[in-house]
Amino acid sequence: MLLAIDAGNTNIVFAVYDGDELRCQWRAATQAARTADEYAVWLTQLMGLEDLAPGDVTDTIIATVVPQGLFDLRALCRRYFNCDPLVVGEIEDLGLKVLIDEPSTVGADRLVNSVAAHASYSGPVIVLDFGTATTFDIVDGDGNYRGGVISPGINLSLQALHMAAAKLPHIAVGRPEHAIGKSTTEAMQSGVYWGYVGLIEGLVKRIAEELATETGDPTPPTVIATGGLAPLFANGTDIIQHVDGDLTMRGLVEIHRRCRNAR
Repeated sequence: MLLAIDAGNTNIVFAVYDGDELRCQWRAATQAARTADEYAVWLTQLMGLEDLAPGDVTDTIIATVVPQGLFDLRALCRRYFNCDPLVVGEIEDLGLKVLIDEPSTVGADRLVNSVAAHASYSGPVIVLDFGTATTFDIVDGDGNYRGGVISPGINLSLQALHMAAAKLPHIAVGRPEHAIGKSTTEAMQSGVYWGYVGLIEGLVKRIAEELATETGDPTPPTVIATGGLAPLFANGTDIIQHVDGDLTMRGLVEIHRRCRNAR
């Protein structure tokens, strides 16, 4: 079985796959100072609840955007699962060309999402990931990574608004019925929700136009949303065609398969 680990800025996800079948998945807050032993105590107990033992895991793969946490994640795989993990960023060939000025600067999660999107959907794709940052990643019909867009995440924007303006309350993200708010809270909710819908629609339109010009392929890209807030925002616009919450983990499974076949 494969243990796939996706360490983001906010959360870290562990998932066990039996081939392409997801057996179980767990999520924890990202803490870069957490040791391999601490991960092991938490993770092996959860595995036990699913009738899984560390010995059931034969392979591991890690994608992380938190470099300072990689040492202990690698130690976790070696010490408790007896295998040397594949690490996205150290793999020379992910099966896609990264056609940007500095390929090494692309976040591991964004590359993993791009691999999964090209493997799962035909033609050019735009992956919209609602994480700590809201990112757009563009893959052409041949599977080449063309670049992306990074904007502040929704929760990050809300925190900044609350901290910078003394009279503005801290609010939860939700879809307001109207764009015109009749109270401060409604006005803030509208600005965040409908503002981000406008950002999404405007950027997707501009990206699609530029991609068609660059590649000579007029095929409209398929827009796939992932991340915790993806369903909420997909409900507010027709421009998002698919919500795929398991995209990143499937990408890790696909990369592991490609590396195994290459060996």
